[in-house]
Amino acid sequence: MTRTARREDAHAIADMMEDLGEAARHAAGVLAHAPDSQKRRALNRAASCLRDERDDILAANITDLDKARAANMSAPMLERLTLDYSRIESMAAALDAIALLDDPVGRELARWSRPNGLDIARVAVPLGVIGIIYESRPNVTADAGALCLKSGNAAILRGGSESAASSHVIARCLREGLAHAGLPEDAIQMVPVTDRAAVGEMLTMTRWIDIIVPRGGPSLVERVQRESRVPVLAHLVGLCHVYVDADADPDMACDIAINAKMRRTSICGAAETLLLDTSLGDATRRTIVQALLDQGCEVRGDRSTEPLDSRVKPASANDWSTEYLDAVISVASVNGVEGAIDHIRRHGSEHTDAIVTNNETVAEYFLTRTPSAIAMWNASTQFADGGEFGMGAEIGISTNRLHARGPVGVEQLTTMKYVVRGNGQTRP
Repeated sequence: MTRTARREDAHAIADMMEDLGEAARHAAGVLAHAPDSQKRRALNRAASCLRDERDDILAANITDLDKARAANMSAPMLERLTLDYSRIESMAAALDAIALLDDPVGRELARWSRPNGLDIARVAVPLGVIGIIYESRPNVTADAGALCLKSGNAAILRGGSESAASSHVIARCLREGLAHAGLPEDAIQMVPVTDRAAVGEMLTMTRWIDIIVPRGGPSLVERVQRESRVPVLAHLVGLCHVYVDADADPDMACDIAINAKMRRTSICGAAETLLLDTSLGDATRRTIVQALLDQGCEVRGDRSTEPLDSRVKPASANDWSTEYLDAVISVASVNGVEGAIDHIRRHGSEHTDAIVTNNETVAEYFLTRTPSAIAMWNASTQFADGGEFGMGAEIGISTNRLHARGPVGVEQLTTMKYVVRGNGQTRP
């Protein structure tokens, strides 16, 4: 392609993104004031469409998978990309669940009166237009679009090239739901090209986009955080830990460790490091480590872990800060709950961390002192999911400290305004 052709192509993408942004802004103005009954109709119809069109979705997904395998996509990424009837039903069920949630728009968050008679209320309102940039997971198309719709926001979705065919069929169902309910279809738009220049345009669209949500690997998130002129709501990695305390029930600890790592290794809530209290007996430590090995998990351990089983590989310094997203876990011995929290502070990503113990005092100390967005007691880190929290679904798990933190659902996709009612007051 000549330099002139490339320049013309860049101009075409810029114009296309400008059109998407303008349409989204108009749709957001309508959706922000739509009654909840109308939004529910849209979501229920979209869910029905997903069920009706599941064969088309699977056919599109096969196209995506064939291209991904030809491009030598990694096994964890292929697992994220893959759809089947069960996963499509889960998407549809999530839309129905989101429809049933209370409307987050218009909630009165607080209200008070001033001595001069002014009545002041803090009220929840939509953010406006949300740009979501994501990789490989086509279910994000359904989850993100539905959550934005329910919270009164317009969405511009830019999925990865690897999931383009699947995502476009899913988005078609969401738009059908909007049309069925009499809402503007442009409240949910898919960027129709996979050119990375479209991402660059989104990151500068301060006139049209109010917030950007990236979901993907570190390179994507780092680029968005580095280049975006639009505020960003993101998490970088999910370095999740399970700490087994000296007072843990051995059977429970073993079950949680296996589930937290092996249920689905490719999700951000999968445990990447297992921390074992030095006060645990060797028999308990060996049982947990061997159970992971027997499940097909590679274990990389520190010097005190290596002797527990000949299959344990020595951990490197980088292992403690690695998000494997695969059947690999690093294991370290720590000196009690303080040692566990210190390890998490040094190596964690403030995503999700869990303690297994029967000691309530120790558990409450861990839950209070751990810096993570999600802290758990006697539960698998795989529950770090908006659907499991009763939110219907999530756009992602935010590790930000401003605005939303943890699972980002409909309430987290609102901001606030102040409504002041007077009866003629003037300020002296």
